[in-house]
Amino acid sequence: MARAQSQSLSHPGCAATTRPQAAGVSRMNHSAAKRGGGDVMLEARGMSKRFGEHTVLQDINLSIQRSEVVCLIGPSGSGKSTLLRSLAFLENYDDGEVFVEGELLGYDRASDGRRVRSRPSRLSDVRRNMGMVFQQFNLWPHLSVLENVMEALLRVRGMKKDAARRLALATLEKVGLAEKADAWPNRLSGGQQQRVAIARSLAMSPAIMLFDEPTSALDPELVGEVLQVMRQLAEEGMTMVVVTHEMGFAARVADRVLFLDQGHIVEQGPPMTLFKNPQSPRLAQFLGNYLERNSLFEAAPALNRVDD
Repeated sequence: MARAQSQSLSHPGCAATTRPQAAGVSRMNHSAAKRGGGDVMLEARGMSKRFGEHTVLQDINLSIQRSEVVCLIGPSGSGKSTLLRSLAFLENYDDGEVFVEGELLGYDRASDGRRVRSRPSRLSDVRRNMGMVFQQFNLWPHLSVLENVMEALLRVRGMKKDAARRLALATLEKVGLAEKADAWPNRLSGGQQQRVAIARSLAMSPAIMLFDEPTSALDPELVGEVLQVMRQLAEEGMTMVVVTHEMGFAARVADRVLFLDQGHIVEQGPPMTLFKNPQSPRLAQFLGNYLERNSLFEAAPALNRVDD
């Protein structure tokens, strides 16, 4: 992943705007209708992760359905990003299992029952339909916007150049940047660069998108344009797992919010339930601290009325 920091994870070296619905019942019903039967896309069973003697994730059990949008929230150092990276096997988990569309990720079973690390080709195959977008966009500065999106299509998918160009242009159109196709990355705003990074992943046709705080490196004025693209993906049925500090986004878009603290999933549920009626003292404290720092949160439309 050194060369490109947001794209399909299928290779070890390298995936009209709808009015956003308010959080809670309307968005959840929309996704439930699309899921139509509970197709599990991503699952963790008893997953733990350690760095040396420090346990950063402990006994994580998580199941994500097709078209579900799950937001991970929690204080810094709670394990959110490590969980996301472990779900893509960018961090090797130590115990438990992770399944992507029913296939074990990262490990295989030897004939004697031992768990052994998967070969790179096997790892690539299991996560072929997974894309990830990071905090830092890391576009290739020597390539144009269009070439950035085309690169993995050519090198990983093996597409012909004309076909890759057409798909890349269509994907840039989807994120509202078709007119920037010939621009150099350093001529774009941070929000535009992150939208190109999202387009680079989308061009690989992922079934699951993982977002690790995609707006944290942006100026506040640029956050909205990236969140709008993500809202559009959610409404179109993309399965998404999002690490975020954007509580308004989680309230409007998520089907489910997970609150992590000290490597544990402390509480989870629909956003309106968690935000308005937290059951754990730690989540209540976390939200209280957030409200103190962000007085505008009290007036967030998704938390106070059904319309946007």
